[in-house]
Amino acid sequence: MALNGLYKLGLKTGGFRRSTAFAPPVQLESLFSLPSRQQILESIGTEGLQATLAEADEVVAGKVRLFGAEPLDLDFSAPGGLRHWTEYESRPGLLADLQAPISDIKFLWEPARFGFAFTLGRAYHLAGDDEYPAAFWRYFETFSAANPASLGPNWISAQEVALRLMAFAWAGQFFAGSEQSTPRRLAALSGSIAAHAERIPPTLIYARSQNNNHLLSEAAGLYTAALALPGHPHAGKWRRLGEKWLRWCFEHQIDETGEYVQHSTNYHRLMLQVALFVHVIARDTATKQSPGPEQEIPTFPSVARNDTGAEIFSDRATENLARATRWLLALTDPKSGRVPNLGANDGANVFALSSLPFDDYRPTLQAASIAFCGEAAFGLGPWDEMPAWLANSPTGIAGHQAENQILISNLQSPDSSAYLRAVKFTSRPSHADQLHLDLWWRGLNIALDPGTYLYNAAPPWENALTTALVHNTVAVDGLDQMSRSGKFLYLDWAQAKIVEHSATHLAAEHDGYRRLGLNHRRTVTALENAWQIEDELRASQRRIAAYRLHWLLPDWEYELRDSSSEIRFRSPFGWVTLQVQAQGRAEGSSTVDHRLWLIRAGQLIHGEGPAFPIDGWVSPTYGVKVPALSLAVQVEWAGSVSFVSKFTFPTGNRSSKVDR
Repeated sequence: MALNGLYKLGLKTGGFRRSTAFAPPVQLESLFSLPSRQQILESIGTEGLQATLAEADEVVAGKVRLFGAEPLDLDFSAPGGLRHWTEYESRPGLLADLQAPISDIKFLWEPARFGFAFTLGRAYHLAGDDEYPAAFWRYFETFSAANPASLGPNWISAQEVALRLMAFAWAGQFFAGSEQSTPRRLAALSGSIAAHAERIPPTLIYARSQNNNHLLSEAAGLYTAALALPGHPHAGKWRRLGEKWLRWCFEHQIDETGEYVQHSTNYHRLMLQVALFVHVIARDTATKQSPGPEQEIPTFPSVARNDTGAEIFSDRATENLARATRWLLALTDPKSGRVPNLGANDGANVFALSSLPFDDYRPTLQAASIAFCGEAAFGLGPWDEMPAWLANSPTGIAGHQAENQILISNLQSPDSSAYLRAVKFTSRPSHADQLHLDLWWRGLNIALDPGTYLYNAAPPWENALTTALVHNTVAVDGLDQMSRSGKFLYLDWAQAKIVEHSATHLAAEHDGYRRLGLNHRRTVTALENAWQIEDELRASQRRIAAYRLHWLLPDWEYELRDSSSEIRFRSPFGWVTLQVQAQGRAEGSSTVDHRLWLIRAGQLIHGEGPAFPIDGWVSPTYGVKVPALSLAVQVEWAGSVSFVSKFTFPTGNRSSKVDR
């Protein structure tokens, strides 16, 4: 709070505006060695090459796929004219007016990250066609003209500035040999990278107050600028700040289980990608600077030497990154490369160095496993392209491997797996999702996490999918597990713990309804070709409460039998059945009356019950929502209640084809 207060003071007094300074451009240095064209082709094959060139051709034609979704027109203009970035932060009305025509500022920021530069660079490396660097330079010059340094909404967030800086530094190396990369253009790029780096230090206090991907990305941006522009008079300061906070993030933002501070699989991937990028430029810079037997050690003005990267990748940092890699790997479906849509999903894929789809996490995990765990996570395949770019060293810098971590909230069976969300929060949660269950079968996500959709939109879509009411868990009296305070903040954290664990059995409980005198315990059991989930709501007092069990299911053809609380839905491999039973517990146990209703895309399609606009949707990536089946079973009872849900899968009909 103190750091955030200092940030607000800097805005109010104009200190940040006065802190902007510029220096003349200096020579742009290369950051890392490129893999051979043959090495990339061996990884991705003909199909991957065609996919890469097709996406690059879209960019050349002025289209970009925001958040891995459908292609949209590439546009860098900012509505409402240009103002110094501090004005948008200090005058909220300006930001509201800015977002009105675009619905969410992230649709303005995302193309300005220049993530498409990685696609153009890969295509140029593989095909050698000058239309790809020509497209980059055209977009760079268009952006620079429309967004002068520190002016306009694309300079509000220092994290956005840092991500764009890294893309510019990457592109400068990729396209340096092209005839399109004239000395004038390279000088302009060098000056832009310097201007981006100058924007970051004044507001690091804000990033520190957030203690999340903002601090990590901004530190990486400063470190990148220092290595790319070693002759700049501020390179030494950038490098010291970058090294300090990168190391701090890797040592403190990953908990003892390996989970990243933001409690999100998407942000977890972002963290690993940033770590890989920093890892490769630290390593290759050290290699370039290591003198031969008759060479002098090169020195750069104001830059403290760090030939090994050990200032960033300490033993603790590398061990944490190994744990983080294994944590995400444990959640990855090996057939599809997809992961549970856990926590906030802003659609980030900041280093798009793979021809595989946005939601395939295997490229990042293969690279991270090689770099930080010293071994490949998967056999040979198209996911090997990212390791070729970012992890062609067999071991991490520090050379230490963490002990193999077991994610005990994860259960595996021959064809399926389940992840039970049960965490003791030490950093602020982004979703109220304790005891949410994600269920996967043959590469298909059977019990879904709703994701995010939009952070900034008109009600009810203002980051609305964080609530426990749309997750696969039990809610009581229509209340959330925690107290929500604003779009991104939960108070009164619900804490969970694992109480039983074996190869086929897992039980956990959380205390989010302690204020009601209730404890929720969920037991998950892997059966032969089936999963059973028992929810016990233990009441310390007899009071009538409404207990609502919710399951979010794929939008498939379904058959529903209300009388027996059974739904069948048709997967690509046959019918999956979900049965739900409810019991009240008093002197003994008895079946209780219940209500069942089904909602699709915010509309009630079966039964009698409340239907809210946010029910029956799943958001696979930012800004995209697609229909899903939202099944709710509710009982009203004075005392303790239990629900038993059983998912049963068909046998046979085995196929490697997965309907994604």
